[in-house]
Amino acid sequence: MKLPADAVVAKPKVANYLLEWQPENDKSRFLAQAGYTSEHVDQLAEDIRRQLLPLEAEFEESTEYGDKYRIVGALIGPNGRTLRVVSVWMIEAATRTTKFLTLYPAKEA
Repeated sequence: MKLPADAVVAKPKVANYLLEWQPENDKSRFLAQAGYTSEHVDQLAEDIRRQLLPLEAEFEESTEYGDKYRIVGALIGPNGRTLRVVSVWMIEAATRTTKFLTLYPAKEA
């Protein structure tokens, strides 16, 4: 299924979670390989929306907060390098709003 084009990709999540070093489950080093740094918040948010959101989403699980979906795809960074990623999205039960939750490296098959 395709997720709605108006899904929310929150800039604070991109800036403070994906692009800022975290002591656990850090994603900033992975994303830096494609040229994404703290100066690329808007570009990463837009690239997630433009490059990943249009792809086919697979249902992952239902939670008390809503239904989670994953989209596996390629993210081409500002330096031209391609990263294979899994992005996680939720359609909130209470609001029916679709939101970007996270992304992480895709395991190579």
